[in-house]
Amino acid sequence: MSSFSLAVRDSSTMLRRNLLHARRYPSLTLNLLLTPIMLLLLFVYIFGDVMSAGIGGADRSAYIAYVVPGILLMTVGGTVVGTAVSVSNDMTEGIIARFRTMAIHRGAVLIGHVVGSVLQCVMSVVLVGAVAVAIGFRSTDATALEWLAALGLLVLFATALTWIAVGMGLISPNAEAASNNAMPMILLPLLSSAFVPVDAMPGWFQPIAEYQPFTPVIETLRGLLLGSGIGHNGWLAVAWCLGLAVLGYFWSAAKFNGDAK
Repeated sequence: MSSFSLAVRDSSTMLRRNLLHARRYPSLTLNLLLTPIMLLLLFVYIFGDVMSAGIGGADRSAYIAYVVPGILLMTVGGTVVGTAVSVSNDMTEGIIARFRTMAIHRGAVLIGHVVGSVLQCVMSVVLVGAVAVAIGFRSTDATALEWLAALGLLVLFATALTWIAVGMGLISPNAEAASNNAMPMILLPLLSSAFVPVDAMPGWFQPIAEYQPFTPVIETLRGLLLGSGIGHNGWLAVAWCLGLAVLGYFWSAAKFNGDAK
């Protein structure tokens, strides 16, 4: 078999392994999935009328349309925390050392984690999206092409954050440390335009919300799902995704290969 064929075969095996682990131990994924769902219900049913008035909406439905894109990105951020924990467990429990003694492609272990995490992100986003639709979210102004672009952006962002999470898992001495190291994936959406517009925030806080990856991705996703303009946020979102993906990949590869020496 060629080197490429071996890499694909071994990566597929590692992917099946990670998906099997996720199916056998769903508690971590479910716990991380409950956070965005609870926030969605909280902000819609408790704060929805007040927040809708704050963004110029006539009723709660305006705020549902505003908040859902941010919740979907928060779902991605929360899901990849489980990836950091899973990678850290593999490193500390010795299974990685066993894999290194076997005739498998070196990058297959990390690729299996990344692909498995992206698939879990997509499934989590679908579940949260279903809850959003059930409570009133509608995307009637978006075209089929905009829907495809929104899905592509979610997959690209999930891939970027997953590579970062893999690096965090590799540098963490245990699962608890991995969870703590990956906590910015959950906190950054709270400091973005997920819940309120940036220009409605205090002046000193606006740069924090604006110059981070979640805000342009949320604004782009919001524009795509609602059929509105995205302005410069589109290329900023793609740039953030590609930059984080490349950074996470080389960081993870360097750490993984360095530990093998």
